[in-house]
Amino acid sequence: MNKKPYDSSYSADTYPVDTVTLPAATLARLVEASQVLNSTLQLDALLQFIIDMAAELTDSEAASILLFDDKTQTLRFEASHGTDPVILSSIDVPLDSSLAGTIFREGGSLIINDAQQDPRLYKQVGQTIQFATRSLLGVPLRIRERVTGVLEAINKRGEAGFDETDQHTLSVLASQAAIAIENARLVNDLQKAHAELRQLDHAKGEFISIASHELRTPLHIILGYAEFLEGETSKTGLEYLRLVRNSAVRLKGLIDDMVNLNYMDAGSIDLERERLDLRQVVGKVVSESMTRAEAQGLKIQSSLATEPVWVLVDESKISVAILNVILNAIRFTPTGGNVSVSCERRFSEAWVIVTDSGPGIPPDELDRIFERFYQVAHHMTRRHGGLGLGLTIARGMMQLHSGRIWAESPLEDNTGSRFILALPLANDDSNE
Repeated sequence: MNKKPYDSSYSADTYPVDTVTLPAATLARLVEASQVLNSTLQLDALLQFIIDMAAELTDSEAASILLFDDKTQTLRFEASHGTDPVILSSIDVPLDSSLAGTIFREGGSLIINDAQQDPRLYKQVGQTIQFATRSLLGVPLRIRERVTGVLEAINKRGEAGFDETDQHTLSVLASQAAIAIENARLVNDLQKAHAELRQLDHAKGEFISIASHELRTPLHIILGYAEFLEGETSKTGLEYLRLVRNSAVRLKGLIDDMVNLNYMDAGSIDLERERLDLRQVVGKVVSESMTRAEAQGLKIQSSLATEPVWVLVDESKISVAILNVILNAIRFTPTGGNVSVSCERRFSEAWVIVTDSGPGIPPDELDRIFERFYQVAHHMTRRHGGLGLGLTIARGMMQLHSGRIWAESPLEDNTGSRFILALPLANDDSNE
């Protein structure tokens, strides 16, 4: 076939794929790939097969799959060929300043045969894994009209560079791969749903046990020390009064959690939004948390952005979310530890990040900790109090504000946890 001349960078529209005839050997391999894709539902094995085929069919040094992450609103490497997948998976690839982001946003293929000269190349990837991207072919992974990710082939072998045949080949593979990935994800979600249903009846019993235990303990303290206070006027009496007050506050917090959860379930929470500088909201909540942290022998520090971080929120409701996360960090951080709170702009969002130096959270528990009544330790043996509702309420309040919350653990030093609360930034003309 006579190939058309091409520039170092062009889109899928440059060479209409319906005019490209693929070699018979390539078509045969695509048919074989289709059979494997249609019969594989184990996600990790499926992703590895796709990138191996992408590298083989395009005669490339490496290949990778990036899928859209709803939490960070970025692309994440889910699989890679010829590089370290663990390191790559930790890199957030922005949508607005990367080649993969361009492909994802515009929904078209790109061929870049002089990648180092392209300003859209996200060089942090190459710097992190010590890998030089000379040429790149990327195509969108699409389910009907929805783009879910990007399939890339990196560094074409030889001197000719990627061409329209490579682009068409990778597009055919991507169209099959996107459906296979979606099916595997749906199967995984279905399996998780079945497991959650099995746990539902158990959770009901846990709630009754936890609630009766947690409510009974502070009430006994209140009633017991109230007897000592009768006619007591000494310093000892003041100490008893302090214990009564603290126990009453604890009881009030438990009741508030249950009331908030009930309101969320009933859908009866109304938001009174106003345009606020999130730094000020975070500052107030951190100040409110100081006494609790000091009582537990902890240091709590805050780091706020230098410029205003405007959001459109109900201050009392968003404060509940931030406070619950901070109190959770304080509760699970041992004496002498540290809790840090930061507020910053991140892409098109405002992020509040709460980091602790506690024992960390097992990877398989990172999503479950936001479930109601759930705590990592069993309720009869755990050292920390509470009904296990604080993070559930925090997530509910964030969702009411079209925001997100998630946890990461362990951190870089293999200890502690980090909670991220992400809110949409307010428009400049928001005056509500």
